[in-house]
Amino acid sequence: MTTQRIIAADAAGPLDEQANWSLRPASIDEYVGQSELIERLGIAIDAGRARGEAIDHILLHGPPGLGKTTLAHVIAHEMGARVHATSGPALTKGTDLVSVLTRLEAGDVLFIDEIHRLPVAVEEFVYPAMEDFRIDVRIDSGMHARTIQLDCKPFTLIGATTRAGLLSAPLRSRFGLTHHLRFYEPEELLEILERSCRLLAIEGADSEALEAIARRSRGTPRIANRLLRRVRDYAQVRHDGRLTPEIVDDSLRLEGVDELGLDELDRKYLRTILTTYRGGPVGLETIAATMNEDAGTLEDLVEPYLLQIGFLARTRRGRSLTAQACEHLGASPPTPEQPPALF
Repeated sequence: MTTQRIIAADAAGPLDEQANWSLRPASIDEYVGQSELIERLGIAIDAGRARGEAIDHILLHGPPGLGKTTLAHVIAHEMGARVHATSGPALTKGTDLVSVLTRLEAGDVLFIDEIHRLPVAVEEFVYPAMEDFRIDVRIDSGMHARTIQLDCKPFTLIGATTRAGLLSAPLRSRFGLTHHLRFYEPEELLEILERSCRLLAIEGADSEALEAIARRSRGTPRIANRLLRRVRDYAQVRHDGRLTPEIVDDSLRLEGVDELGLDELDRKYLRTILTTYRGGPVGLETIAATMNEDAGTLEDLVEPYLLQIGFLARTRRGRSLTAQACEHLGASPPTPEQPPALF
């Protein structure tokens, strides 16, 4: 079963994705947050432009919605190049990658999302392309097999993944710049929301209202912009169009998003551990079976934020709720002798 969530950073329909693109920064000066990465990228871009060369290959990893795709387009814009975007699952055989590589112009950016899902056969084509800008193509098979080399123009590969640990060591070692994208601070999200208000022509947005949206955005710009559009629609239909803290509360309560940015799936996950397994520890597969949800969905989309805000502890024995999570659910904190109890 797949649960549709307004606060899901990786689930978006065509119209939602189009709206996201309209709010994304085009240049490195417009990019907000990830200051350490932006500084490193700025140096690499300036050096590459000075030498007239493509910059080193870049691996970006972290939760969805933090700007990996946006950064690929920002880098290409700064280098005056084009972006060729694909994904690991779309490259099912080596010839798929060959057709992409042969279309690249000098300095272009090849962006591969979910790069951890590249098949092994495709990875073998990636290695010489990344190191020597050549493609080794095998012709025929058996005793008549031979390999020909095709040159491709110097390019920058930007790989994005939510699961860096699943990348093979040989592939990971070929990236010159590797960076983990962190969740955004509320102050950074507020700056992003103020910029989005200008782009969406939202007038009269109360700063406290935008702060309330930022606090509920799970540290993720994509979610912040999505919540902003939902609040804007609610304010336009039910009120006079102005965004106030009260309207934010009413709008997001209707969407099932609480004051911490948790939605019904988050609360169901926490309640399952609390009531069925007495606060844990309990294994992820067991939780997923009880909830009738996919374990990968819970691990990728639910747990990262719960870990970030200190509601969840992951141990060798399984998942356990913290005292903060129990208090949020209205239960007494657990003790070593006694499981959490509902107030």
